[in-house]
Amino acid sequence: QVQLVESGGGLVQAGGSLRVSCAASGRTFSTYGMGWFRQAPGKERESVAAVSWSSDRTYYADSVKGRFTISRDNAKNTVYLQMNSLKPEDTAVYYCAASRRGWGTFPYEYDYWGQGTQVTVSS
Repeated sequence: QVQLVESGGGLVQAGGSLRVSCAASGRTFSTYGMGWFRQAPGKERESVAAVSWSSDRTYYADSVKGRFTISRDNAKNTVYLQMNSLKPEDTAVYYCAASRRGWGTFPYEYDYWGQGTQVTVSS
């Protein structure tokens, strides 16, 4: 069982930056693929970024490529999402998730989910 707790969300102006973090419990964090997803009001949850258990693979949605960076620190059981050049359309609740497969880009590939953190980008 893995418990995930996101932090770092908030309100930022368009063009600004924000880093959200996800702290995981458990000793098997390093074996899990980790992903960030987001859900805006009235929209489906969408994949944002993912990193494999060994950090040898990363994935980014086209909408965030070049602006967002996912990283993980297995010693700290933490995964990060650095968000730069934020746009109002990035406004959403951001969720981190863990995949026992070690890698995944779709929500169904993830087994554990955090409670989410709100990111709001004002224009």
